[in-house]
Amino acid sequence: MSDELVPASGPDERGAALRKVALLDYLLHIAGLLFSMGLLSVVALIINYVKRDDATGTIYRSHMDWMISTFWWTLFWVVIAFVPTLVLTMVSFGALSFLFLVPCFWFLYRMVKGLLRLLDARPVP
Repeated sequence: MSDELVPASGPDERGAALRKVALLDYLLHIAGLLFSMGLLSVVALIINYVKRDDATGTIYRSHMDWMISTFWWTLFWVVIAFVPTLVLTMVSFGALSFLFLVPCFWFLYRMVKGLLRLLDARPVP
């Protein structure tokens, strides 16, 4: 027999671990938008999908779902806006290219809002 004690995985430890994962995911999503043209967001998205079932029954499940849906809706609107923005940019010599940034600002807003609610230990709607 071993004299080593193995700590039990209680609900507080599970919640603390999920909180760290959600915090990491928010930071990866934000960094992905600002520094890596979305590549870090893809990493965060994979983590969201892997950890989402573990978070069932906690407030962190809502955060995982929030980040997943925000990523996919942003990608949808970026794809939808790409062709018209490209055409408008060529016609207007770049004067309307800022329209392409609208989905990016929306993504950043949603990630910061979710992060703030996470830091307050509240679920997202």
